[in-house]
Amino acid sequence: MKRPKTADEYIDLMHQAVYEVDEIRSIMDEDSDDFAPFSPYINLLDTQLRKMYDDMLSGAYKFDPNGPELPFMEVVRRLGPRLPFGNLLKVIDETHRFGLDVNNK
Repeated sequence: MKRPKTADEYIDLMHQAVYEVDEIRSIMDEDSDDFAPFSPYINLLDTQLRKMYDDMLSGAYKFDPNGPELPFMEVVRRLGPRLPFGNLLKVIDETHRFGLDVNNK
């Protein structure tokens, strides 16, 4: 998955990430055993992603060129391939730190 080229594409990725968290939360309610590894992290992911998404919609969001990775990346590393949307979160983090992919067409 490549970094988005436009702000609208980036916002769409954030919306997708928020949706994915909601999906995992609803599945956890039905099948808590299989999704037990997510339970310590789901609220953290939800809070961080929703804040970022809300900041984007309100115009308060700022890229952080060459800054540190986003806090949720620790969760991505910890859960590894068990997190179905880990690659999506990696792209969001890369875009936050390195900007939109405006040079590749």
